[in-house]
Amino acid sequence: MLPPGDFPLNKFDICIIGGAGRAGLPISIAWAAAGQRTVVCDINEKSVAQIANGEMPFREAGAADVLSEVVGRTLHATTDPQVIAESDVILVVIGTPVDEFLNPSYEAMLLFFEGILPYLRQEQLILLRSTVFPGSTDAIRDFLHQRLPGIQVCFCPERIAEGKAMEELHTLPQIIAGYEENGVRRAAQKFQLLTRDILFLKPLEAELAKIFTNSWRYLQFAIANQFYMIAEEYGADFHRIYKSMTHNYRRTAGFPGPGFAAGPCLFKDTMQLSAFARNTFFLGHSAMLVNEGLPDFLVREMKKKYKLRKMKVGILGMAFKADSDDNRQSLSYKLRKLLRIEAAGVACSDPYVEDEAFLQLDDLIDWADILVIGAPHRDYRQLDSRGKEVVDIWNVVPRPAMADAEAFALKDGLLT
Repeated sequence: MLPPGDFPLNKFDICIIGGAGRAGLPISIAWAAAGQRTVVCDINEKSVAQIANGEMPFREAGAADVLSEVVGRTLHATTDPQVIAESDVILVVIGTPVDEFLNPSYEAMLLFFEGILPYLRQEQLILLRSTVFPGSTDAIRDFLHQRLPGIQVCFCPERIAEGKAMEELHTLPQIIAGYEENGVRRAAQKFQLLTRDILFLKPLEAELAKIFTNSWRYLQFAIANQFYMIAEEYGADFHRIYKSMTHNYRRTAGFPGPGFAAGPCLFKDTMQLSAFARNTFFLGHSAMLVNEGLPDFLVREMKKKYKLRKMKVGILGMAFKADSDDNRQSLSYKLRKLLRIEAAGVACSDPYVEDEAFLQLDDLIDWADILVIGAPHRDYRQLDSRGKEVVDIWNVVPRPAMADAEAFALKDGLLT
């Protein structure tokens, strides 16, 4: 535990800019539960109003109960940027998109800080939480120091799995990277309220640690998806192969199954790393081609097996991951777009994603000729497909029982 510092007292201990979002709100709630006077500042008026009423604007396991305990006490939410000026520490959690050329939109971050300059003071500490292009922390610090020489900047990357934030904020190590000893100490004191495991890096090292991690995961999914495509093209059952590869074999313990590798981070950060490496990150490019090409592969395989132009297809699950209501960059939408060209009709269903155009699950099953699992929600583990064909890359739906002779042969290792 680092010794306490002598820091200015403000109305709020910490302000989370972008705090109504999926990365910002859980840590806001966690700090408020730890006794920090916390304020969420966000431009999303609907989400801010929900938070102020003690309602979660999205699914996050364990967050709703804690929110109800802290809202109006140690946690407040507003769209008024004046709270930035009334806070000791500012945590920035805003999106860092790539542009139309798949390069990082670097100017957006500097424009953001230029916009909040009237609310910043020299004695404040800025914590960057969003994934940034390597070198961005240096540039932001230089930008701010030219205008407010005493302000301190640290990069403290968010490495939480969406849906598990309330657990992982307290169990995962927190990386902190800064410049001045006092600024690093202040940042560590905040995060030690959540986790005792603190790691210290240089800013560039911390930026690369975050972006390497997401790119590594994207590559893992790509190799699983590539293996799946190879097996399918040759008529082999990939999921039997996968089970044999991973059963009691520790060298493949971290090998993921196939499925859509999507969401707001993995693809984007892999492309950011590619741009940083001057487009020499060839593994990242290959992973993109595999993962982004999976919906097209599924449609081509369906065309081989079925008279697709005469059949209606129902997509079950439009979120980008299991048991989530987050549909950002979900490849289920790419699949829907392709099927609208190739099939007689396409309809969708999801128990968590709200969309007036979606059908209820039972209605979709009645309507469709073929069902495709777009997201491996738990709701589908006991799916009754009512005899409809099911395309399930995730292997989440119960599979038909094998014939007795086939099961016997498989058990004794005789099946070829």
